[in-house]
Amino acid sequence: MKKITVFRGDGIGPEIMESVLKILKFLTLPLEFEEFDVGEAEYKRNGKLIPDAAYASFDKNKVLLKAPITTPIGKGFRSLNVTLRKRYDLYANIRPARSIPAIKTPFPDVDLVTFRENTEDLYCGIEEVIDENTVHATKIITRKASERIIRRAFAYALLNGRKQVTCVHKANIMKQSDGLFLSCFYEIAKEFPTIQVNDKIIDAMCMELVMHPQRYDVLVMPNLYGDIISDLTSGLIGGLGVLPSSNLGDEYAMFEAVHGSAPDIAGKHIANPSSLLLSACMMLDYLHEETAAKRIRQALFRVFEDGTTLTPDLHGQATTEEFCEAILTYLK
Repeated sequence: MKKITVFRGDGIGPEIMESVLKILKFLTLPLEFEEFDVGEAEYKRNGKLIPDAAYASFDKNKVLLKAPITTPIGKGFRSLNVTLRKRYDLYANIRPARSIPAIKTPFPDVDLVTFRENTEDLYCGIEEVIDENTVHATKIITRKASERIIRRAFAYALLNGRKQVTCVHKANIMKQSDGLFLSCFYEIAKEFPTIQVNDKIIDAMCMELVMHPQRYDVLVMPNLYGDIISDLTSGLIGGLGVLPSSNLGDEYAMFEAVHGSAPDIAGKHIANPSSLLLSACMMLDYLHEETAAKRIRQALFRVFEDGTTLTPDLHGQATTEEFCEAILTYLK
């Protein structure tokens, strides 16, 4: 029996996590779930954003399913997502964006996977106030971090029958930092001669993705660009509400919804749990429960196709719980 650490999050987090766990438990998999409250609400209750027991659970179980956590903008505590990625060296943020036939967008044939370096770049959060009118931020790119995310992207492409890996960068301006990342890319590409390679400057990549996303396959890039590009790719398939995400290291793994905690709709029971559910499917794949993951995805897509039990963000009127029950109906 494999134990999974669960962070219920805050905002809409507890609502969507309840639905996802109900679906996972329905399949009677060899999994046990250790659940914890984390985030802003937990801090107000008990003075800690993440309780010691929650850290201890993840330390032991090494697999975490995490609902959204509120992060203040411009003040307050540092993003708990960033904290967890750094603490557990979750260096590979992997976000697959694949068109869902029942969700109509201008881009019907998208099948992209973004590999985002997760531990450095501007996300190190090193800022220095020079004077009241000037702030400096430090961008950090290292060979070690660059090589391991790039190698992971190529290994994924080879294992999954992908034909091309594209490096996204700004080495025309950031000649030393992004230049290092780009040179690592072409060095490692030599180890994978059957994979096609190319590179794109970040601004050109954004333009290409909203014109010809079908031309691209696996994308690998430093942290900040990955944050931007992965959100852009979600827009191609219907939004953050249907984009899954995993954060992998060599020892630990975290699976999470990529959208925010949406405090404006918390408690209204209208949140869409699809992103978290699809992330849980990535977790099942990671745990070699691929058959269960496939069943859940098929049931979810049938709910999309049926169209009668969708949450408001999908132009329906169903509650989170009704949406969950519709998925369970197709699993029975």
